[in-house]
Amino acid sequence: MLGFLSRLFGGGGPDPREQARIEADQIIRDAEQAARGTTIEAQEQTLELRGDMESEIREMRVDVQKHEDRLAKRDDSIDRKNQDLDRQEDKLRDRQQSLDDRLEELDAAVAEQRGMLEKMAGLTAEEAREGLLGRIEGEVSEEADRLVRMYEAKAKEEGDDRARSIVATAIQRITSDVTTEHTVSMIQIPNEEMKGRIIGREGRNIRALEAATGCDLIIDDTPDVVTMSSFDPVRREIGRLTLSRLVADGRIHPARIEEQVNKATKEVQTNIREAAEEAALDAKTPGLPKELLATFGRLRYRTSYGQNQLRHAVEACHLSTMIAEELGADVEIVRRGGLLHDIGKAVDHEVDGTHAIIGGELARRFKLSEGVAHCIEAHHEEVETTTVEAMIVQMADSISGGRPGARRESVERYVERLRSLEEIANSFDGVEQSFAIQAGREVRVLVNPKTINDLDSMRLARDISKTIEETLQYPGQIRITVLRETRASEIAR
Repeated sequence: MLGFLSRLFGGGGPDPREQARIEADQIIRDAEQAARGTTIEAQEQTLELRGDMESEIREMRVDVQKHEDRLAKRDDSIDRKNQDLDRQEDKLRDRQQSLDDRLEELDAAVAEQRGMLEKMAGLTAEEAREGLLGRIEGEVSEEADRLVRMYEAKAKEEGDDRARSIVATAIQRITSDVTTEHTVSMIQIPNEEMKGRIIGREGRNIRALEAATGCDLIIDDTPDVVTMSSFDPVRREIGRLTLSRLVADGRIHPARIEEQVNKATKEVQTNIREAAEEAALDAKTPGLPKELLATFGRLRYRTSYGQNQLRHAVEACHLSTMIAEELGADVEIVRRGGLLHDIGKAVDHEVDGTHAIIGGELARRFKLSEGVAHCIEAHHEEVETTTVEAMIVQMADSISGGRPGARRESVERYVERLRSLEEIANSFDGVEQSFAIQAGREVRVLVNPKTINDLDSMRLARDISKTIEETLQYPGQIRITVLRETRASEIAR
């Protein structure tokens, strides 16, 4: 029965379990054979890697040995160099000792020779030195006399140009520099109630007025007066006209303020143009550019110590013209330079720099001659004066500003400033006397020549100027001149 079923379901073939066992044995044998092959291959790879590593180790050992050999050679070289240096140091020490011994021998020989010379000449070294100095002094004196005669002859040969320059330099000594100006205008009002109307509700009127004019309006306890302040004199004049008309009219509000500012601006510009044209006509300087005149006319509202700068410019022009005619200089250059020398003050609140330098740049910008531009930029010695015309403009400016009555300054303040300058100069050691001259624009200091040498004189001038800058307030510049002279006198009997 089993045989029948087996043949029925198995198709009469071999037993499946037997077949599976046979296949399993075959798989095991294949796996064992593959494992043996893999083991052998791994062993071969291991041997190959070990050989490579041993080869690399041998190469590294060779490199290390080479490095060690080089280091050993370097140590030997350093040792040899150190030995050489020690030997050289010993040689230098021996040479230094030899030189010291030689120097002592030379000193002894010099002393011996000096003694022999003094014995032979019958003079000591000091007596010989005094005789030599006396002979040199005589030769130097003769050479100085010869040079003086040569320079005097050369000065005579230079002729009229040299003479004009000397005269102009002499007159120039009264030069002064003024930069102070008024910065406020006072406006009268009819009553104290007007101050409230000027301020307006919540301050709207005063804010509108300050914004439209660019000026500061000061309202304080001063009765029946308000103050308009600005560093720009043209703006201040516009503000003054505007506020005066608003007070006279009585209607003060932002729209009215703007209207009056426009009218005042046009009026001031017209006044500036007319004043500049009138000044140019008075100074006999036709042909100046209209744009330049528009800037120059702003000096009508600029003052310095109470002196109107436009009138000062015309006056300086007349003075410089008269001096130029006397000295034979170029009258046209002097005329224009004298008229326009302070034009930089019209815009010095808008442009950086001193008014002299600004004025020179303006002259060049409007195509005026280089001679005129130099007269303008050099009239306060901020640029070195190189022409006679510039010196003439410089001293005309001084004469116009320094003449009696031209500018206001109290006598007490004037005397106090001069006394302070002299006291500062006298406070330094070695100063014998000091004098403040040229209305306080220069201080001359006389020093003791025995205690102060030439180098100390320059240092003293610098120290005095620094002390004046730190302790005093003054307009312009102050020149410090230190005089050191040695006087010799004898009585002829």
